[in-house]
Amino acid sequence: MKKIKNALIILFLCLLNFGQLMAQTTTVTGIVTDAKEPLVGAAVLEKGTTNGTLTDLDGKFSLTLTKSKSAVLVVSFVGYKPKEVAVNNAASINIELAASDALDELVVVGYGTQRKAVVTGAIAKVKGSDLENMPVPRIEQSLLGRTAGVRVTSGSGQPGEGATVRIRGTTSINASEPLYVVDGIPVTGGIDYLNQADVESIEVLKDAASAAIYGARAAAGVILVTTKQGKEGKTAVTYNMYMGQQAPTRKLALLNAREYATLMNESSVASKGAILFKDPSVYSTGTDWQDAVFNTSAPMQNHELGISVGNAKSSYYASFGYYDQTGIVASPQSKWSRYSVRLNSNHKLNKFINIGTTMGYSKVNGKGSSTNSEFGGVLSRAINMDPITPLVETDPSVLSTSVYTNFPVVRNADGQPYGISKY
Repeated sequence: MKKIKNALIILFLCLLNFGQLMAQTTTVTGIVTDAKEPLVGAAVLEKGTTNGTLTDLDGKFSLTLTKSKSAVLVVSFVGYKPKEVAVNNAASINIELAASDALDELVVVGYGTQRKAVVTGAIAKVKGSDLENMPVPRIEQSLLGRTAGVRVTSGSGQPGEGATVRIRGTTSINASEPLYVVDGIPVTGGIDYLNQADVESIEVLKDAASAAIYGARAAAGVILVTTKQGKEGKTAVTYNMYMGQQAPTRKLALLNAREYATLMNESSVASKGAILFKDPSVYSTGTDWQDAVFNTSAPMQNHELGISVGNAKSSYYASFGYYDQTGIVASPQSKWSRYSVRLNSNHKLNKFINIGTTMGYSKVNGKGSSTNSEFGGVLSRAINMDPITPLVETDPSVLSTSVYTNFPVVRNADGQPYGISKY
C-alpha cells in the first residue's frame, strides 16, 4: 500500500512539472509593419536569448517563447528604430516600427547604399533644400563651394552660360566633363533643362570606383541628380519666386576726352611727331564707352510651381518653371530664358512590382554678344575705344568717310541708319 502511495506522489509531481514545461513554451504570433506596409524580413528576437525568427512576405511571424511570463520581444529592421515589446501573455501582437534618423547618414554607392562611416569611395552630397534659395539658372553652378574636390568655373558672365565642372582636376586632354545621371538615366549636353526646385539631392562620385558601374564614361567623375517624387498624404502646393536687378560692381577708371587728347599730344611729341589735337581744352568728358555697354538695372526673375499628391498606391509630382535673365552687357541683345514642365509618377501594382514614369519638357532661348577672348570682345573694346569718338556720329563730313560708308553702324541726326548696312 505504501509503494502505491509513493508511486502516485511521483506521478503527480511529474504531471505538475509537465504542466510547468507546457506553460513555458507559449507561442506568440503577430505582424510587423511601418506606417505604410508590412516589413518583410524583420528580425523578432526574444530578449536575453538566442531564440528568434524573421517575418514572412506578409510581415507575419510566429515565435515559441521560453519565458512566457516575462518575455520581451526585440524587433529590428534595417532603416528603422529597434523596438522592445512586452508579451504580457498576449497570443497575438501587432508591432509598428518608426523610421530611423540614421537614414540621413546613408549614401548611394552604385546599386546599393552604405552608411557614411564605412564608405571608402569619395562621395559628396548636396540636398535639394540647400539649393532652393540660390539665384542661379543652372544646377551645376550651385555646386560651387559646396563639394570638396569639385571645381566649377564660368566661361563668361553671359546669361545662361554653361559652367565648366572639373572633378579632381583635368583628367584628359580631350574631354574632362563628368557624366550626368538624372533619375538613373545618363544624359549628355549638361543639365541646364532642370529647375533647382525639382532637385531632391545631388551626389558627386569623385573617384575611380564609379567606373565599375558606369564604365569609361565615368572617367571624369559622375554627378547623380535625383528629382522630387510625389508623397503620400494631403496635396501639397509650393511656389517659389524671386525677382531682382543686376548691375556691374565697378568700372575701370579711364581717361576722359580732355585727358586723352592731352596724353596723345604728349606721346606724339615725345616720338618727334606732330600735335594731334590743337586745343585739348575744347573736349569735355567725352564718351564713356563702359556706360554705353553696361546695363545698371538688368532684370532677372524666376518662378517655380510644384504640386505633390499621393496615396498608398500612387503618387504624382508635377512642376512648372520659368526663368528669365537679361545680361548686364549689351542689353537687351544679351538674354536667356527657360520654360520647363516635369511630371514624375509612381504606382505600386503589388508587393513586388512598382512602375513609374518621368517626363519633362524644356525650352531654352538664348541670345548673347561676343565674349572676351584674345581677339577682343565687347568689354575689351569698350575700354580701348577712345573717348573722343561720339556714341552717335551726326557730322555729315565724318559720316561720308570710308569707315562709316563701309560699316554703317551709327545713325545720323534724324535717327536713320547712314548708308546700307551689311549686317
